[in-house]
Amino acid sequence: MKDNVAEEHLYLDFSHQYQDGIFPLHTSISLFLLSYCDCKLFKVFLVPTGEDVDDQFVLKNLLCELEVHLISRCQLPAVVQSCCLPAVVVKDGKFCRAGLSVVLRHIIQKTYEEDPSKTDVVELLGFKKTCLKACAEVSQWTRLCEMSIPLAVEGFLKASPEHCQTIPPDILLLERKLGEPVRVHNDDKIRRQKLQQQKTGDKPAMAALGKEATEEGKRVEIQEHPLPSLELSIAFSKLLVQERSDVVNREASHIRRTKTSDLPPLDHIFAEGLYFTLADVVLLPCIHQFLASSEKQGKNLVDLPLISSWYQRVQEVPGVKRAAGKCNMKLLQLPQLMSPPKEQLQDLSSVSCELEEEKQDSHFIGGPRPTMTKLMENGIEAKFSPHPCPDWTLDWSNLPSAVNPGEGKMSRDRALRKQQQLNNLVAVVTKLAKPGDVIVDFCSGGGHVGIVLAHVMPSCQVVLIENKELSLIHAKERSDELGLNNIGFIQANLDYFNGTFNIGVALHACGVATDMVIKHCIKARAAFVISPCCYGFIQNTVKFKYPQSRQFKEVLSCKEHMILCRFADQTAVQLPPERRRIGKQCMGIVDLDRAWAAEEHNYSVQVVSMEPESCSPKNNMLVGIPA
Repeated sequence: MKDNVAEEHLYLDFSHQYQDGIFPLHTSISLFLLSYCDCKLFKVFLVPTGEDVDDQFVLKNLLCELEVHLISRCQLPAVVQSCCLPAVVVKDGKFCRAGLSVVLRHIIQKTYEEDPSKTDVVELLGFKKTCLKACAEVSQWTRLCEMSIPLAVEGFLKASPEHCQTIPPDILLLERKLGEPVRVHNDDKIRRQKLQQQKTGDKPAMAALGKEATEEGKRVEIQEHPLPSLELSIAFSKLLVQERSDVVNREASHIRRTKTSDLPPLDHIFAEGLYFTLADVVLLPCIHQFLASSEKQGKNLVDLPLISSWYQRVQEVPGVKRAAGKCNMKLLQLPQLMSPPKEQLQDLSSVSCELEEEKQDSHFIGGPRPTMTKLMENGIEAKFSPHPCPDWTLDWSNLPSAVNPGEGKMSRDRALRKQQQLNNLVAVVTKLAKPGDVIVDFCSGGGHVGIVLAHVMPSCQVVLIENKELSLIHAKERSDELGLNNIGFIQANLDYFNGTFNIGVALHACGVATDMVIKHCIKARAAFVISPCCYGFIQNTVKFKYPQSRQFKEVLSCKEHMILCRFADQTAVQLPPERRRIGKQCMGIVDLDRAWAAEEHNYSVQVVSMEPESCSPKNNMLVGIPA
């Protein structure tokens, strides 16, 4: 490790070891990625979930090369204790990264920063470096890789023999996804090449397959495919750093004139499509444990031909077998499998159609007036409470420049509006808070709210939670400039924060994020001060179904609620006044549903308009206090 790089500690849960796996599977996945990247930049700690762990057995038998230390949960840094593991924190620091996807992406980025020649490592992040970046609540693919598959496999392994005869639904869902057409950023070009291949019967040039490749100075044998597909040739040409022109040649003129709708679909080679990504790294330890257990029980895997083929193909990726060896993972060699029977595919298609149907429901065509009339006939209309402190304002002229949101990048007008927004939130929080309280700034972005709160309320502890790394790093730099010592930073999706706190605050939490923040506050019995945003992004998810409150459910369907959400975004200043008025009413109605849903959990909630209302087109504020 370079001398000028601060040491980072990686904390992983450890419950038990079964066969060649370390559980929970999030730990196996993290250790496999470290081995694949050949990364030794982190000091690794295992945190036993039970008290009957044999320290010497763990340290001697878990891993061949990585140095691993055991630590009890009570010894974790304070900022880590508020998070679900895995988590990474700079030694003695207050900046924590938590959650599987966030931690894995950080390992990849640190590995590449340390050695920029490892382009194969950074390419795990996929096109535009977005692989597993979106949180599980809004991304089906992140949810499947990060949560559903690991939990399904762990449940499968724990089940008694009579209860593990059937394949878990989430494994079947993965099989179905591997059978869906691939969509990649340059798929039109590749699909035309595939059409030309089909019409001429030409085999794609793929000199790499069936020959040796060089990997870190070693000779690596790539398994030969008798009739390699175009997709396979493209996938492995990228892995083996071949020129793309060796694989994809210019297509004939009649192929170029073919309509896009008439082009053949692309088949999956790896989990997300044609290229080996972090998603494959996450899935491999999970699917390996599932297949190994199934094989041990003598089960026929005929129903999972795509997963079985994927599992075999991943083993051909340079570096995978080496990483598996370091982790003592004994990869299986599976027989070629037939396609599943049609009735199995029909059963499979029903596994994930629910969310897709709900998405279609959200595209309800029509205006908001019939829905608003229906609500009014049932005694429901937008209600705005008086602002608790409408004239309160910070003395911005006497605050340090690093506290000011307009520092550096904002226009003068935008900075003024941001100050007005902060005045509203900070006024209410200071009214609710008492010395010693923990205040969490959810979806903190660059820390505009949290840094102001930490500066003006030194007797309180403030925690910033944000998924975007660069935003949080910028917030940390501003905090360091101010010398704040009552502030912490957590890069994580909201689901991975489980700390206790007294007040939750969020400025312009987009779509479902507002409801996720409210849910966290209710769980902690904390007050909340939230300014919602992006109502049009609200959609049914695994955890949230709309409308939420009992009163609204008795009157509105999901379709009708979503039309209100869509029109709640029609509040921009350039729109006609009547349209903005209707948009404001829709905002109030959607937030009233949220308020009533929270009141069902014994909260008192008010929907307030910020002062002045011109500070933002999204100027609603939800103030909730637990009874």
